[in-house]
Amino acid sequence: MIRFLLRALPFVLSMPLLAQEQNFDFETVIGKARELALNPYAAPAQVPRFLRDLNYQDYQGIRFKPESSLWHDDETPFKVMMIPPGLFYNHAVRINVVDQGAVDPVNFEKRQFTYPNPDIERLVPADMGYAGFKLTFPFEGADVMNQFLVFAGASYYRAVGKENNFGLSGRGIAVDTGLPSGEEFPSFIEFWLEKPAGDAEAMTFYGLLDGESLAGAYKFTVMPGEQTALKVESALFPRNPVEMLGLAPLTSMFYYGENTLLPPGEWRPEVHDSDGLLIHDGDSDEWLWRPLRNPQTLSIDYFATHNVRGFGLLQRDTDFTSYMDLEARYETRPSAWIEPEGDWGQGHVVLVQLPTSDETNDNVVAFWRTDGQISKEQSLHFNYTARFGGDRVANEPLGRAVDSYLGDGMRVGGGTQPGSVRVIVDFADGPLADLEPDAPVVGHVSGLEGTEVLEHFVEYVEPLQRWRLSVLARPVADKPLALRAYLGQHEDTLSETWSYELPPGNGVLGVIQRK
Repeated sequence: MIRFLLRALPFVLSMPLLAQEQNFDFETVIGKARELALNPYAAPAQVPRFLRDLNYQDYQGIRFKPESSLWHDDETPFKVMMIPPGLFYNHAVRINVVDQGAVDPVNFEKRQFTYPNPDIERLVPADMGYAGFKLTFPFEGADVMNQFLVFAGASYYRAVGKENNFGLSGRGIAVDTGLPSGEEFPSFIEFWLEKPAGDAEAMTFYGLLDGESLAGAYKFTVMPGEQTALKVESALFPRNPVEMLGLAPLTSMFYYGENTLLPPGEWRPEVHDSDGLLIHDGDSDEWLWRPLRNPQTLSIDYFATHNVRGFGLLQRDTDFTSYMDLEARYETRPSAWIEPEGDWGQGHVVLVQLPTSDETNDNVVAFWRTDGQISKEQSLHFNYTARFGGDRVANEPLGRAVDSYLGDGMRVGGGTQPGSVRVIVDFADGPLADLEPDAPVVGHVSGLEGTEVLEHFVEYVEPLQRWRLSVLARPVADKPLALRAYLGQHEDTLSETWSYELPPGNGVLGVIQRK
């Protein structure tokens, strides 16, 4: 799943703006999406071939001038920088400004960009358009334009908190992700940006989405800060039945971590944008943590939820020494947490993991799906807030699983158990932080899929100020190693539930394929 994906612009949306858009609001976008879904999907218009054929260096050489930013000379703290089409971005999008209900298009101008050489500048058409936009906010003072939100490529966006570097992505929608029929990538085709006031702490904008199977209207309200919160209101109109509709999808990269082997030739201890999936179920009030892995084949896991209260892909390990990468700075990559609004009902959080042989491909997707196929007669309305920031964006109240290790099965005191695996899980924070080292903490461990738990015990790790759960487990032949575990004291639950599954044939440590 390539990081940069395609964006579409149907020919029907190249028409001039309609007069009624002088009273623009979210209902305007909903009406456009509903109308799109009633008509056949229009093929996207691609930008000229030479832009699509640009190499990475030449494309990066086309740079938007900061002084050309939208509202550059206005008092509002929010500014908008435009992204050129080309390379991975094969289609332009329409961008508009909304000021007191009146709509004005943002027209492309060649002089807004610098170019790597005169030949490329000469070939760029006067009506090239934009692939997307970046929002900036003065985190570090009025004279600094800090980028915190980017919309470009299909329905993808990326956001960061004040102390983060860009990492994982969000998406407007996911369609048939991981299914044999192939994934569909609907695209935002038009945006409307509301001009914020001079003292604004939040900005609102709207997106119109279209794809083969559905159209959609989105209202976004973003508030940048230590955590950047993006409130999303969506109205979806299927054009065709959808087998797997993924709501509030997140896309990330996991190459290897402390729970996997170090790939041959790699010196960095870990390489990933996210290291686990966290889920908060509404009915049971359970917090569940599933460490990520790099599988040898496509892996899809379904976590049943009722009235899901939250889910997200987190980068819990924020220690530089875990990565040792001065350029990528993986320890600064953001975590993302989805908070549904209202009761989404019965459904599943779906985790899709794909094999990757390097760090350049996004190979992890997480989203929520409602049970059952979506028919074209349905219209769907889902609202949520996506939070991007440090490793505590979910504000978990219990102890957290902070490290997971797997190795050969050895009994305490010596001796091997053929076919067994030693699993080490370190827990910290929450109520665990207030306990004395000799507190009677116990592990509650369950084997699933026939996995046999041979022994388990809990120790306090003084140098790390953590509680360590050690488990010796043996999977059934041709079945996955599947475990669930949490820490408790007397009748109290002290930690979230740690969940792990390693399919047979993957090797004890989840062997990473190389090119």
